[in-house]
Amino acid sequence: MDLIGGFPHVFLSVVFPSTLHANRQVLLEPQPGTVISYTCSQGAVSCLPTDVPSSEQEELFIRKLRQCCVAFDFMDPVADLKGKEIKRATLNELVDYITAGRGVLTEPVYPEIIKMISANLFRTLPPSENPDFDPEEDDPTLEASWPHLQLVYEFFLRFLESSDFQPTIGKKVIDQKFVLQLLDLFDSEDPRERDFLKTVLHRIYGKFLGLRAFIRKQINNIFLRFIYETEHFNGVGELLEILGSIINGFALPLKAEHKQFLVKVLLPLHKVKCLSLYHAQLAYCVVQFLEKDATLTESVVKGLLKFWPKTCSQKEVMFLGEIEEILDVIEPSQFVKIQEPLFRQISRCVSSPHFQVAERALYFWNNEYIMSLIEENNHVIMPIMFPALYRISKEHWNQTIVALVYNVLKTFMEMNSKLFDELTASYKSERQKWGEKRQYVRMMDEQGRTMKTGDEEKEL
Repeated sequence: MDLIGGFPHVFLSVVFPSTLHANRQVLLEPQPGTVISYTCSQGAVSCLPTDVPSSEQEELFIRKLRQCCVAFDFMDPVADLKGKEIKRATLNELVDYITAGRGVLTEPVYPEIIKMISANLFRTLPPSENPDFDPEEDDPTLEASWPHLQLVYEFFLRFLESSDFQPTIGKKVIDQKFVLQLLDLFDSEDPRERDFLKTVLHRIYGKFLGLRAFIRKQINNIFLRFIYETEHFNGVGELLEILGSIINGFALPLKAEHKQFLVKVLLPLHKVKCLSLYHAQLAYCVVQFLEKDATLTESVVKGLLKFWPKTCSQKEVMFLGEIEEILDVIEPSQFVKIQEPLFRQISRCVSSPHFQVAERALYFWNNEYIMSLIEENNHVIMPIMFPALYRISKEHWNQTIVALVYNVLKTFMEMNSKLFDELTASYKSERQKWGEKRQYVRMMDEQGRTMKTGDEEKEL
C-alpha cells in the first residue's frame, strides 16, 4: 500500500445515517477521487480522499481516529463482515502511521486518541459463561472482538512508547478516571487482554509520576476486595507482576505505607483458595521486599506461618517453595530470629503423610546456603527436627522419603556427632518411657474390664 502524505493510500471515515440501509458492497481499493460507502448496523463507513498535503495530515488522522470509534457486534460472526474488515484495516494503518511517523503526536490528537481507545476498550465485561468456572481446570472465555481489540491495544502501546509522546500533554487525558476504567479490565477472562493491560499500565506508571500513588492505592483496594469479599479477580497475577517491578524501584528507606502493604495485603493474599494462579508473582514481590529491607524478614516468615495451610497439600508445597526463596536471601542475623518457629513447621511438613509435602521440605537440605545456616545453628535446629526424622526413618510408608531422611540424619551426625548421640539416646529413652506408659495403660484397662465382668457375674 502506497503512503501519500505519510498515510496509507486508503483512508476511511464514518457517517452516521439517520436511518439504516441495507449493506452495500465496498471496494477496498478505490480509484483516486472515488468516494465509496458501506452502511452497517453501526453506521456508514466511507473512503476519504487520499491525496492530502502535509498541512491536512492532522485533520485526516483525527477523522480516522473518530472512524475507529465505531463498535461492531462480534457475537454474530457473520454480521457486518465488510465493516469489520474496513475497521481492522484502518486500525492497522493507524498502528503503522504512529510507528513510522515523526511529529504526528500534536496536542489536538491526544484527546482524540484517548476517545478512540476508550470507545473500544472500556466496556462492561460479560459474566462468565460458566458460573462454576475454575481457572485452574477450565479454558477461559476468549474475547470475541479480539481482532479489533488487539490492534487498539497495539496502537495504545505505540502511542505511549513513541519518542514524540509528551506526558505533560498526556496527563490531561490520561487521568484517574481513565486509570480506574483500565484497572477494571484486568478482570477480563481473556489472558491475551490481561497481558496487554499489564504492559499498558506499567508504561502509564512509568510516565506519569502524579498517578503512581493513585495506581498503587487502587491496586491495594482491588486486592483487599479480592481477599475479604469476592475471592475472584482474573488479573491478580498480572497486577502482582507489575508490582514486582514497582517494588524493585522503591527508594530506601522504605516508606511506612509500603511496609504496611506487604503485611496487610501481600501476606493475606496467601490465604485465598486460588493461590496457585498467582503464587509465583506473589512470592517474587515478597522476596523483593526482603531484598530491599532485611528487617522485614521476621514479620514475613511469621505471617506465612500464621497462614500456613492445614488441609491443602498443594498449597503447602507452594509455601515451602516460597520459604526456600526467602531463605536464599535471608541474612544470618535474621535467620536466628525465625529459626525455631520455622523449623517446627518444617518438622511437621517432614512428618506429613502426603509424600510431596515431606519431599519438598526435605529438599531444603540440598540447598547449600540453607545448609550453612543450619550448620551454624545446629544446636537449635537438630533438637527440633530429630524426633520427626528418626520416627520417619522407621515408620514412613514411602521409601523415597525414608532415603531422604537417612541422608538428613547422616548430615546431622556429621555436623555434630556428640549432639546426635545425645538426641538418639534421649529419643530412645522417651520412646521406651512412652511404650511403658502405653503398656501400663493397656494393663489397667484390661484389669478394669476384668473387674467389671466379675461384678456382673456376682449380680447374676
